[in-house]
Formats: sequence, C-alpha cells, structure tokens
Amino acid sequence: MKNHKSKGTYYKKIYSNVTRINGGILMWVILGVIAIVATFINLYLYKAGKDYKLAMAIGLSFTALTLCSEYSLVSTWVEVEDWAALMDVVPSMERALWFLTIVSILLNIVPLVLERKGTK
Repeated sequence: MKNHKSKGTYYKKIYSNVTRINGGILMWVILGVIAIVATFINLYLYKAGKDYKLAMAIGLSFTALTLCSEYSLVSTWVEVEDWAALMDVVPSMERALWFLTIVSILLNIVPLVLERKGTK
C-alpha cells in the first residue's frame, strides 16, 4: 500500500510539472505575441502622428515579461531534470531570444530617434 501511495504522489508531481511546463510554453507565446503587436501599434501610432509612448512602454514591458517567462520555463525543466529538453531547446532559444530582444528594443525606440532627429 505504501508503495502504491508513493507512486500516486510521484505521478501527481509529474502531472503538476507537465502542467507547469505546458502553461509556461503557452505563457511565453502569449506574452511574445502581445509584445510584437504592441511594437507594431507603437510604430503605427508614430506614423499616424499620435502619442505612441504608452505603446512603446507596453511593447518593451511585454518583451521583458516574455524573457522572464522563458526563464521560468527553463527553470521548470531544471527542476524536473528534463535534460533532453534543455539540451534541445536552450542553445537555439538563446540565439533567438537575443535576436528578438534586440529587434524589439530597436523597433520600439525608432520613433524616439526619428522624433529627436525631426526636432533638431
């Protein structure tokens, strides 16, 4: 009976971790999409001559939240010792996250740079 109970606890722990991993992947995607949409809204508002600074702040904030979400996902993989997932995903995601973060920062500050150039 004790062995059966420990298996149940083991499976509950596995299910809990799988739910956390799947939720982490979903959260990462949702936050990333919001960051991309906010960045394009930022650029559109600037082009339309409207106040774009809130959209810029939202775009940069969601970029940061996307990075935090990805870090949490990797942390969960370490907790459950899913070394295969870490070895498979982390090297390519590192490059992708660096690239996308730099692109997000540059796209979000374009209106500031253009506005500053236009006023001089």
